Amino acid sequence: MMRPPVFWQNPPDRPGLAARLLAPLGWGYAAQTARNMAKPGYGAGIPVICVGNLNAGGTGKTPTVIAVLDRLAARGHLADVVSRGYGGSLAGPLRVDHGRHSAAEVGDEPLLLSSFASTWVSQDRAAGVMAAEAAGARVIVLDDGFQNPTVQKSLSLVVVDAERGFGNGRCLPAGPLREPVGAGLARADLLLSIGDAAAQGRFRNVWGAQITLPHLVGRIGPLRTGMDWVGTRVVAFAGIGYPEKFFAALSAEGATVLRAEALSDHAELPDALLHRLDAEATSLGAQLVTTEKDATRLPAHFRSRVMTLVVRLQVEDWAGFDVHLDRLGL
Repeated sequence: MMRPPVFWQNPPDRPGLAARLLAPLGWGYAAQTARNMAKPGYGAGIPVICVGNLNAGGTGKTPTVIAVLDRLAARGHLADVVSRGYGGSLAGPLRVDHGRHSAAEVGDEPLLLSSFASTWVSQDRAAGVMAAEAAGARVIVLDDGFQNPTVQKSLSLVVVDAERGFGNGRCLPAGPLREPVGAGLARADLLLSIGDAAAQGRFRNVWGAQITLPHLVGRIGPLRTGMDWVGTRVVAFAGIGYPEKFFAALSAEGATVLRAEALSDHAELPDALLHRLDAEATSLGAQLVTTEKDATRLPAHFRSRVMTLVVRLQVEDWAGFDVHLDRLGL
């Protein structure tokens, strides 16, 4: 995914000239999404929990999937994950084998998630759900797919980055949304906004009037692994939705970020790029650092050269989510 245009983040009441010119295309995109969602989908015989978003990427969806898996496990339920496998060459449906498959084959997010749960990749999400169900899955976490009509959802959790909110409130390509805020939230069961207290306050000020469903609040922060980053000189690179957040997290941990290489989401990591970054880090007496997701795309021979800052989502209060798990018998 390419870096989003700046005007996507304009205030909703001042979307800018580009957004206004592209608005008719956005209306068409929204109308097509609405038509798609009116189609009937496959109804699994087991609960399907969808973790999705209204924005096109960069909301914290993958950490949310991991947190949902942990929440289910704490209640005694091991879930299977079904993902489209963005960027992978294999269409599926297939179960990801972390020791055999590569990110190029199954996508970086499914490869990461396969370390936490049995994970299936399928470009046809309904076929993926059927395959997991046939293999004995008792509950499925659908990674993305909120705007995909082929699978009926038992519970839908929409994730939003509190700092960026829903951008200028317009649909692609006039803004960052896959569907209008009102339409999307009307289909969702829960909203999770991710960010610090200041970002959460701004999000409520701008979007609070449109939030009529249960609203969870969370924050992504480094996992305590015993690594002391204070004073560590680093050259950082990241190919995620918003790499700046990763670089800021490193700085907040006390690392001295000498260089930050922002890549597009799911970007390939060719040898030429890695050798350039490695040479630069060596010349500066620094350590190469990347994200957990980017690390899955590193070639095996290079992984020992790169450290990873691992982050996890912490939700302030899971009560609103647990109510729905109770309803589903989970």
